[in-house]
Amino acid sequence: MKLKRKVEIAVISDVHLGTFGCQAKQLLTYLNSIEPKKLVLNGDIIDIWQFKKRYFPKSHLSVIKKIMDFASNGTEVIYITGNHDEMLRKFTDTTIGNISIVNKLVLNLDGKRAWFFHGDVFDVSMQNAKWLAKLGGWGYDILILINSFINWCLEKLGRERYSLSKKIKDNVKSAVKYINDFEDVATELAIENGYDYVICGHIHQPKMLIKENKHGKTTYLNSGDWIENFTALEYQFKRWKVYNYTNDKLAPFFTDSDLQTMDMQDLIAAITIVDNPKKKKN
Repeated sequence: MKLKRKVEIAVISDVHLGTFGCQAKQLLTYLNSIEPKKLVLNGDIIDIWQFKKRYFPKSHLSVIKKIMDFASNGTEVIYITGNHDEMLRKFTDTTIGNISIVNKLVLNLDGKRAWFFHGDVFDVSMQNAKWLAKLGGWGYDILILINSFINWCLEKLGRERYSLSKKIKDNVKSAVKYINDFEDVATELAIENGYDYVICGHIHQPKMLIKENKHGKTTYLNSGDWIENFTALEYQFKRWKVYNYTNDKLAPFFTDSDLQTMDMQDLIAAITIVDNPKKKKN
């Protein structure tokens, strides 16, 4: 059995538990593969905007249980609130055991200052037309369902999957400049306040880049999402990396539901060590 990867900090955001677009099984596989000292939940983990009593699958509950298990086993879990879980902001600065709820976070990482926040504060539509932003959230969820059906048809025809929602979202954002200056605003503020790293979510675009102006420079990082990109940020050995589930997933780690679908022979084969008969010959 392979050991879990130890990471100093893991950052996930924009999971949107409780929505049809959430890919909880992939996230659970990732969480089962790591052993973080700190787990930063950088906003929009539970989608309270679109929460429905009749839709909260076991895989979504399993993600919450896994996060609770991390906390009970000594991992510091820091929940930074976002716009889709903004109701939790009334509990800001609340700490229960190893779990804390905050609006933003500053950490000293090997002598460098890191500034964490979700990022919706930079989104004008959230501040001035919240009802429109919420309507957009519902539309995005419907788009995910349509895209799922299209991809089901494409897979049946043996063709490559197509991210209709991502294509439309990218085009709409460039057309109306939805969050066009997000990175510039975040990095300019980070440089102005002397932060070496600025870590965000919100725009569902995983990225790591160095931004520089006449006043200094900073490293901008975005954890992406667990709807389309399946990405996280990891800090270990004094450096950051963008983890991509599609490219970096570890086959030995399974979700509970994966184990349930295995038949008995598969399960025995997965957990049994078979001796090589050649090694027994002297």
